[in-house]
Amino acid sequence: MKKTFNKNEDAVSPVIGVMLMIVVTVILAAAVSGYAGGIGGNMQKAPQLTMDVAIKNTGNWRGSQIQFDVLGVSEPIPTKDLKIVTSWSNDTGALKGATVTALVGTDYNTDYYYTTTHYLYQSPIGYGKGVDSTQQKTSGGYNESQLFGNYTLIPGTSMKNSPESAYTDFAYTSGGTGIDGIEAVLGEGWQELHTGDIVNVKVIHLPSGKVIFEKNVGVE
Repeated sequence: MKKTFNKNEDAVSPVIGVMLMIVVTVILAAAVSGYAGGIGGNMQKAPQLTMDVAIKNTGNWRGSQIQFDVLGVSEPIPTKDLKIVTSWSNDTGALKGATVTALVGTDYNTDYYYTTTHYLYQSPIGYGKGVDSTQQKTSGGYNESQLFGNYTLIPGTSMKNSPESAYTDFAYTSGGTGIDGIEAVLGEGWQELHTGDIVNVKVIHLPSGKVIFEKNVGVE
């Protein structure tokens, strides 16, 4: 008698199906991992920044100022890669403040006339380390190396601005027109700030989009 053997096709097919699913899963996992790794590798890491910030309003141009003193950084930070945002509320609850970025073309944020002199520059002005030490000026027409966007933040760098001499008694009086350096950083009506008022100060690292410094600063 001739015996006949039948192949168990029902047993083979599920095994092949499972193996194919495993292979596809491994390939997809590798692809997703590679894609995620690519995204992480292309994302720029944000530097670290620590600063002291002081805002003073004496009611007169003498002694009034905003000043940033850099205490530490994880690496030198070009100011062209930064945005400074200040915000505060006046006595009526109106939101005030300003946004500062590096100079683009001739779009200066400080554009001020005093008598016959026209001042054009990008505030806040840089001093000390990280700024070209051979060209720094203490007042008047500042050198290009001191304009925000042209210097680098390292420990010992200071950024600051004061009001023009036309400002007195918590108001602009006469002799000057336009936007001066402190208004460029704190916004229109900054003279409404009084001792104890709070100004929120943020520094944003543009390449990474991260906030690398934030502080609520009490006005002195």
